[in-house]
Amino acid sequence: MSTYAIKAEKFVLPGVVAGPGYLSVIDGVFGAYSDAAPEGVDVLDLSGKWVAPGFVDTHIHGFYNHATTDCDPEGVNASSAELVRRGTTSWLPTTFTESPESIASACAAIAQADEERGPEFCGAHIQGIYLEGPFFTSKHVGAQNPEFLIDPSVELFDEWQQKAGGRIRKSALAPEREGSVEYVSALAAKGVVTCIGHSDATYDEALAAVNAGAFCFVHTYNGMRGLHHRDPGVVGCAMTTPATYAEIICDGHHVVPAAINAVVRAKGWDHVVLITDALGCAGMPEGEYMSGGLPVVMRDGACYLRDAPSLAGSVATMAQVVKNVYDWNIVTAEQAIRMGTEVPARSAGIDGVCGSIKPGRAADFVVLEDDLTLAATYLAGELVK
Repeated sequence: MSTYAIKAEKFVLPGVVAGPGYLSVIDGVFGAYSDAAPEGVDVLDLSGKWVAPGFVDTHIHGFYNHATTDCDPEGVNASSAELVRRGTTSWLPTTFTESPESIASACAAIAQADEERGPEFCGAHIQGIYLEGPFFTSKHVGAQNPEFLIDPSVELFDEWQQKAGGRIRKSALAPEREGSVEYVSALAAKGVVTCIGHSDATYDEALAAVNAGAFCFVHTYNGMRGLHHRDPGVVGCAMTTPATYAEIICDGHHVVPAAINAVVRAKGWDHVVLITDALGCAGMPEGEYMSGGLPVVMRDGACYLRDAPSLAGSVATMAQVVKNVYDWNIVTAEQAIRMGTEVPARSAGIDGVCGSIKPGRAADFVVLEDDLTLAATYLAGELVK
């Protein structure tokens, strides 16, 4: 079925939710939307369903027992193959705080995985790399390895970017570290998004980074100085800077719905980025695993540090967090879908290649039930099995 028309109840298009209607797919790319059935083509009947862009995960450390820290190109591609089966069609493989040499190796392995994919490969597209660390503070280190925390270095970034073949799209830091403002400014000039997180910065320190060009906050609430009426902190800065984006983990463990609702009301849903922050053990049975060089335990739908009372990361999928934020009555179905597609793509500067259904773009889409349960994924117009 190289050329066909999708018939569905609702289509999430860039400017509107359209339907019932038809969307053309021509040789693996989207064509035009129309209210009437196109003549002379087969019809894929998805009556009663939503058709939306494939989910975009801009903060994820791996999947299905493969992590970016393994520095294994085959493992990265195995993660991609499993992610697409769960609705994620684009992702930013995300590194951890490790030695500069290990981060360089991880970047090189991700680049190799991307380069070695053949035309028959079926997996989530690698749309870049996200460096989560090592420029953080020990006070909010979370599941990052404190042994390797250092001050921001543009020279190191340039080395990693060379290993990555220019793929690094995002880099996170704690703005109270020495040289942070200069680092943010330098990366902004290179077209790389800088994010604020794992930080004990004051409101003014975080705002200085925003003013230098940072415009995303790492898993808001988690791993940062919280909001207090005499000390707004990093959370206060995230809530009061309207042009910035706030990542949030809606897995039911990291942030309670009322707090999610607060940040959505403060920033608007169109500046809140749904992420998974999933670890490499996501998609696997409960048990003990290694993550970022630290032992973790997966249980009860989340992952915890084995040797400390702290969440290590999630084991959720994008399909799950999108449905959660809708089920919790925080946003509408349309808004939830956009928070998992076009908003993350825009926040990472990759909206030119993913996150929206547009004519001429690869026909990567998900099919959702009326309650936003994932029903199917299509990559380049082909059903993922």
